[in-house]
Amino acid sequence: MSITAKELSRQLRLSEAAVSMALNNKPGVSTATRQKVLEAARTQGYDFTRLQEPAEPRIEKGTLCFLIYKKHGAVVADTPFFNQLTEGIQSACRQSHYSLNINYIYESEDVARQLDALSYCNGIILLATEMKYEDFRPFRQFQTPLVVLDTYYENLQYDCILINNFQGACLAANYIIRKRKAQPGYLRSSYTIGNFNERADGFYKAIRDNGMSASKSQVLWLTPSLDGAYEDMLGLLTAGEEPVSCYVADNDLIAAGAVKALKERGYRIPEDVGIIGFDDIPLCTFLEPPLTTIRVPKQYMGKMAVHRLIQRLESRDHSPVKLEVGTSVVERKSV
Repeated sequence: MSITAKELSRQLRLSEAAVSMALNNKPGVSTATRQKVLEAARTQGYDFTRLQEPAEPRIEKGTLCFLIYKKHGAVVADTPFFNQLTEGIQSACRQSHYSLNINYIYESEDVARQLDALSYCNGIILLATEMKYEDFRPFRQFQTPLVVLDTYYENLQYDCILINNFQGACLAANYIIRKRKAQPGYLRSSYTIGNFNERADGFYKAIRDNGMSASKSQVLWLTPSLDGAYEDMLGLLTAGEEPVSCYVADNDLIAAGAVKALKERGYRIPEDVGIIGFDDIPLCTFLEPPLTTIRVPKQYMGKMAVHRLIQRLESRDHSPVKLEVGTSVVERKSV
């Protein structure tokens, strides 16, 4: 039997059940009644968002592991670069209905034993920024599907997702040469990893392409952290090192530390010394002046790693691929 709007309002006083009946075309509620109920609800300021359908329960397809390899910790640390990389991985896992665990693996401990503890995972994304080729030896017997992030070696039979470091350093050097009309120096990381070696190759390629002699670029070796680079740069300046008019830095933390030291010794940025970084971490916009840098789409890299790993899990056909993420110049005020 149909009920009237007046009866619904009187008995239930626009309870959620009454409004829900009207919203969802429940049997026994006529069109006229439904319209009257909804109009009364609107008049009384009813919060319709309370009646949103509950989300369907999330069904996980499996568990992925983001495995962070810690060698010396000089490069892989709790920095905005790796935080943004992690955000991309987390986002892609949610969208693809995989749960995610984040684990560290330490070179100083039994790596094989640490890997055995991860046998529950369906697949692993390995952050291999600090790894040498020989560090992959324990992984060769590991049967879980694996995608390597931020490192590439020709003899590795894994999918690899990494930055186009060579291209980024070429962009940085060409940009600063064009802006400063001078040969740039190079603020190199005192910790050598594959990424920094590739950036060095790109830097020197641009130097040669601009008709300059690579041997004439001043190279200063700095710790790849804000405080470390500051201390190293300040020590060099105190010892009498004369800065050149512009520099390309291996990463933003090196650039920021160098800027701090240079300003402390009375040099103006960019009037006296121009600097371009690499990575585009959030710190760049808080420096004075804001740091010109090379943008790396870090979250996108993380998402690509997840998508490639899922393809590996869901397809019988597999041939290892190397995927490089392109970079771009972000112009600010430091050059």
